[in-house]
Amino acid sequence: MTATPPRPTTSEMPHANDALLTLPEVADLVRVPVATLRYWRHLGSGPQSFRIGRTVRYWRNDVLQWLERQSSHPHSTR
Repeated sequence: MTATPPRPTTSEMPHANDALLTLPEVADLVRVPVATLRYWRHLGSGPQSFRIGRTVRYWRNDVLQWLERQSSHPHSTR
C-alpha cells in the first residue's frame, strides 16, 4: 500500500486561484505596448514576472497589486 502525500494548502500556494497572464495580456491590462513591458522587465521596474521555459508570465494579482502601488506612489519603481 502506498501513502499519498498531503495536498498543499492554499496558504502554501498563494497563487492557487490566480490566473497566469502573457506579455500581450498584461500589456492590454496595463494599456502599454508589449515593448514597454519588456523594457520595464529589463529595468526591474514593472510588475513582477517570471519565466516558464522560454515564455514570460505574470500572476494577475501581482499585476493588479503593482498597478495599485503605481497609483498611490506614481514616482516609485516597485
